[in-house]
Amino acid sequence: MSIKILLADDHKIVRDGLRSLLDDLPNMEVIAEAENGRKAVQLAQERKPDVVIMDISMPDLNGMDATHQMIKGRPEVKVIGLSMHSDRRYILGMFRAGATGFLLKDCAFEELATAINTVVANQPYLSPSIASTVIEEFVRGTSPARSFARDILTPREREVLQLLAEGWSTKQIASHLHVSVKTVETHRRRIMEKLGLQGIAELTKYAIREGLTSLNP
Repeated sequence: MSIKILLADDHKIVRDGLRSLLDDLPNMEVIAEAENGRKAVQLAQERKPDVVIMDISMPDLNGMDATHQMIKGRPEVKVIGLSMHSDRRYILGMFRAGATGFLLKDCAFEELATAINTVVANQPYLSPSIASTVIEEFVRGTSPARSFARDILTPREREVLQLLAEGWSTKQIASHLHVSVKTVETHRRRIMEKLGLQGIAELTKYAIREGLTSLNP
């Protein structure tokens, strides 16, 4: 029986490349693709994949929040984070969101195949090239995650922050999230109060630093 895979990445060329490679393996089948985190959450519910290959930096809804929502709805799904970034915030953020594995995009395809088989066997997978980043945090005995947006903001506040940083207007966000304009304004005010920031420019810089948006700094 084939392992059913959902690919979530905002670059079509990446999805096409991964699909071509994965579909050539006898025990794996790509059943769906998503260009953003919100679509990935929807497809995970509809298509019920065994494994989701999740890019972290995606528009509309980033990979960390998409992973959190996805696993909340389907705890059995295995999510492997895939990113160009080896920053601890991305790595630890994905695992804290519920991911089972993490790889860098410059890894060999064989490593991705290994990671998929590993998480399907209910074992976590962390690329050896970035394992030292996680180990260092435990050795130092620090708790850097306390400063993460995930611990400061609610899931809905993180959604609003990402959309604000990506240039959405208050009215557009309200329509997209099916809430009132007043609710969005309240979220925006609370976000700025919690973070101690003023204005869209500061919010955008924060969202980029936390990996909540695919915008380039």
